[in-house]
Amino acid sequence: MVALPSGDVFGLTAALVDIESESFNEQEIVTLLEAELRACPHLAVDRVGDNLIARTQLGRRRRLVLGGHTDTVPINDNLPSRVDGSRLYGCGSTDMKGGVAIMLELARTVTEPAVDVSYVFYAREEVAVRHNGLREIEAERPELLDGDVALLGEPTLGALEAGCQGTLRVKVTMAGARAHTARPWMGRNAIHRLGDVLDILTAYEARRPMVDGCEYCEALQAVDVSGGVAGNVVPDEASVLINHRFAPDRSGADAEAHVREVLAPALAEGDTVELTDLSPSARPGLGDPMIAALVERNQLEVRAKLGWTDVAFFAERGVPASNFGPGDPTIAHTQGEYLERENLLDTFRAVEDLVVNGA
Repeated sequence: MVALPSGDVFGLTAALVDIESESFNEQEIVTLLEAELRACPHLAVDRVGDNLIARTQLGRRRRLVLGGHTDTVPINDNLPSRVDGSRLYGCGSTDMKGGVAIMLELARTVTEPAVDVSYVFYAREEVAVRHNGLREIEAERPELLDGDVALLGEPTLGALEAGCQGTLRVKVTMAGARAHTARPWMGRNAIHRLGDVLDILTAYEARRPMVDGCEYCEALQAVDVSGGVAGNVVPDEASVLINHRFAPDRSGADAEAHVREVLAPALAEGDTVELTDLSPSARPGLGDPMIAALVERNQLEVRAKLGWTDVAFFAERGVPASNFGPGDPTIAHTQGEYLERENLLDTFRAVEDLVVNGA
């Protein structure tokens, strides 16, 4: 079994990047992490499927959950890793092997943290939510996810990205009537009717609400269009899939109602709006003492998380959560993604300070 470096979080990150771990193929990296963690007598280690949870059990007053996913998107001619100056290139270097390396190094080396810590290494974050490893842990061993506050090591370039926006998708299907294209007046073209929906989306003015001092920017976008029968047939059905990103001052039900209200002027009898998936938002949770200490002692920039992350999972369980990790999120999933050494080390030192000293 490969030995993972210790005392060098940059080298450790490179070693983790070199372990291919596309979603559903995390077994090798999880087995290596498990061996490292089980060698630490100060940790209680549980494996649930391809998810690992390592916990200190010191009876501290508060518990911090540090979470990170072990999977990556598919490789794209970007393995093995390579180092060019201060940059580490490779699949997952940004999203999020650097965050995983920070968690592993702290789990192995900080034996007497100021707060109890749960290190949650979970699988299949980069695919549909129903496959997400956190849901598997919750179904089988929910107590392993208990905590007072959570930090996810998603790439934030060393800023604290508070909470997250929710996301939902609706499929809008417009009804029509078939006819020969030589006599279109005998039918009703469903594809043409989609134009009214697309006009509404084009003219939509997104909200930019402030929530607990963080500005969120909502969005309503068409992401897929389908329809058509044959080259000489007026189509009797056409659909558009719409994605709505909504701020944490709205519930999922409120966001769905808003989308339906916006689309209503384009709809007629026979048309349908179907909710296909919904992931809730999460409020910033900046009032928690541990989050406040992390921000203040490290003079962190605080901004809203405009995408969706698993902080929403913890928020649903009543655990305030934020995103804080190394790596530039704007280059995540790209062929040329990379991680800067200094950003990784700065982030490591900030999380280490929180674990060692608490709030």
